[in-house]
Amino acid sequence: MPAIKKREVTKWIRAVAATFGKTVGEVGYLFCDDEKILEVNREYLQHDYYTDIITFDYDEGNQINGDLVISLDTVRSNAELFNKSYDEELYRVIIHGILHLCGINDKGPGEREIMEENENKALAMRNR
Repeated sequence: MPAIKKREVTKWIRAVAATFGKTVGEVGYLFCDDEKILEVNREYLQHDYYTDIITFDYDEGNQINGDLVISLDTVRSNAELFNKSYDEELYRVIIHGILHLCGINDKGPGEREIMEENENKALAMRNR
Protein backbone atom coordinates (compact mmCIF):
# COMPACT_ATOMS: atom_id res chain seq x y z
CA MET A 1 0.00 0.00 0.00
CA PRO A 2 1.52 3.33 -1.00
CA ALA A 3 1.92 6.00 1.65
CA ILE A 4 -1.00 8.24 0.73
CA LYS A 5 -3.05 10.33 3.12
CA LYS A 6 -6.47 8.74 2.68
CA ARG A 7 -8.52 11.64 4.09
CA GLU A 8 -6.75 14.20 1.91
CA VAL A 9 -7.09 12.02 -1.17
CA THR A 10 -10.78 11.40 -0.49
CA LYS A 11 -11.43 15.13 -0.05
CA TRP A 12 -9.55 15.86 -3.28
CA ILE A 13 -11.43 13.16 -5.22
CA ARG A 14 -14.77 14.49 -3.95
CA ALA A 15 -13.80 18.01 -5.07
CA VAL A 16 -12.77 16.79 -8.53
CA ALA A 17 -15.96 14.70 -8.92
CA ALA A 18 -18.05 17.72 -7.89
CA THR A 19 -16.65 19.72 -10.82
CA PHE A 20 -18.41 17.17 -13.04
CA GLY A 21 -21.64 17.27 -11.01
CA LYS A 22 -20.83 13.91 -9.44
CA THR A 23 -20.76 12.60 -5.89
CA VAL A 24 -18.49 9.82 -4.68
CA GLY A 25 -19.92 6.49 -3.57
CA GLU A 26 -17.73 3.41 -3.19
CA VAL A 27 -14.34 3.51 -4.88
CA GLY A 28 -12.03 0.56 -4.27
CA TYR A 29 -8.30 0.47 -4.91
CA LEU A 30 -6.15 -2.54 -5.68
CA PHE A 31 -2.46 -1.69 -5.73
CA CYS A 32 -0.52 -4.46 -7.43
CA ASP A 33 2.53 -5.32 -9.55
CA ASP A 34 2.84 -5.54 -13.33
CA GLU A 35 2.14 -9.27 -13.45
CA LYS A 36 -1.18 -8.89 -11.59
CA ILE A 37 -2.39 -6.01 -13.76
CA LEU A 38 -1.46 -7.99 -16.89
CA GLU A 39 -3.52 -10.90 -15.53
CA VAL A 40 -6.50 -8.58 -14.87
CA ASN A 41 -6.10 -6.95 -18.30
CA ARG A 42 -6.13 -10.35 -20.02
CA GLU A 43 -8.99 -11.81 -17.96
CA TYR A 44 -11.43 -8.90 -17.94
CA LEU A 45 -10.54 -6.83 -21.02
CA GLN A 46 -8.85 -9.40 -23.28
CA HIS A 47 -5.87 -7.03 -23.61
CA ASP A 48 -2.42 -8.62 -23.62
CA TYR A 49 -0.30 -5.72 -22.38
CA TYR A 50 0.86 -3.98 -19.23
CA THR A 51 -0.78 -0.74 -18.14
CA ASP A 52 -0.69 1.63 -15.20
CA ILE A 53 -4.41 1.52 -14.35
CA ILE A 54 -7.58 -0.35 -15.16
CA THR A 55 -10.86 1.26 -14.11
CA PHE A 56 -14.01 -0.75 -13.52
CA ASP A 57 -17.02 1.58 -13.60
CA TYR A 58 -20.09 0.79 -11.50
CA ASP A 59 -21.56 4.31 -11.57
CA GLU A 60 -25.14 4.87 -10.53
CA GLY A 61 -26.58 8.09 -11.92
CA ASN A 62 -24.50 11.02 -10.69
CA GLN A 63 -22.66 8.93 -8.10
CA ILE A 64 -19.30 7.50 -9.08
CA ASN A 65 -18.58 3.95 -7.96
CA GLY A 66 -15.86 1.68 -9.19
CA ASP A 67 -12.63 -0.19 -8.68
CA LEU A 68 -9.21 1.11 -9.65
CA VAL A 69 -6.50 -1.49 -10.27
CA ILE A 70 -3.12 0.27 -10.22
CA SER A 71 0.25 -1.25 -11.06
CA LEU A 72 2.82 0.35 -8.76
CA ASP A 73 5.58 -1.12 -10.97
CA THR A 74 4.31 0.82 -13.98
CA VAL A 75 3.72 3.95 -11.88
CA ARG A 76 7.38 3.77 -10.82
CA SER A 77 8.72 3.20 -14.35
CA ASN A 78 6.48 5.94 -15.81
CA ALA A 79 7.65 8.38 -13.14
CA GLU A 80 11.22 7.77 -14.29
CA LEU A 81 10.25 7.92 -17.97
CA PHE A 82 8.40 11.25 -17.59
CA ASN A 83 10.89 12.68 -15.08
CA LYS A 84 8.24 12.99 -12.34
CA SER A 85 8.34 11.98 -8.72
CA TYR A 86 6.74 8.66 -7.79
CA ASP A 87 4.06 10.49 -5.77
CA GLU A 88 3.23 12.86 -8.65
CA GLU A 89 2.77 9.93 -11.01
CA LEU A 90 0.73 7.95 -8.47
CA TYR A 91 -1.69 10.86 -7.95
CA ARG A 92 -1.93 11.35 -11.72
CA VAL A 93 -2.87 7.70 -12.17
CA ILE A 94 -5.41 7.77 -9.33
CA ILE A 95 -7.13 10.86 -10.74
CA HIS A 96 -7.00 9.35 -14.23
CA GLY A 97 -9.18 6.51 -12.96
CA ILE A 98 -11.51 8.92 -11.15
CA LEU A 99 -11.87 10.98 -14.33
CA HIS A 100 -12.88 7.81 -16.19
CA LEU A 101 -15.58 7.32 -13.55
CA CYS A 102 -16.65 10.93 -14.17
CA GLY A 103 -17.14 10.14 -17.87
CA ILE A 104 -13.86 11.32 -19.41
CA ASN A 105 -12.44 8.92 -22.02
CA ASP A 106 -9.01 8.75 -23.63
CA LYS A 107 -9.18 6.25 -26.48
CA GLY A 108 -10.94 8.17 -29.28
CA PRO A 109 -9.67 10.99 -31.51
CA GLY A 110 -8.77 14.05 -29.43
CA GLU A 111 -9.82 12.39 -26.17
CA ARG A 112 -6.28 11.89 -24.84
CA GLU A 113 -5.72 15.66 -24.88
CA ILE A 114 -9.01 16.25 -23.05
CA MET A 115 -8.02 13.65 -20.44
CA GLU A 116 -4.59 15.24 -19.94
CA GLU A 117 -6.15 18.70 -19.58
CA ASN A 118 -8.53 17.37 -16.93
CA GLU A 119 -5.72 15.51 -15.16
CA ASN A 120 -3.72 18.74 -14.98
CA LYS A 121 -6.69 20.70 -13.63
CA ALA A 122 -7.36 18.02 -11.02
CA LEU A 123 -3.71 17.84 -9.97
CA ALA A 124 -3.69 21.64 -9.56
CA MET A 125 -6.72 21.31 -7.25
CA ARG A 126 -4.76 18.86 -5.08
CA ASN A 127 -1.88 21.26 -4.65
CA ARG A 128 -4.05 24.13 -3.38
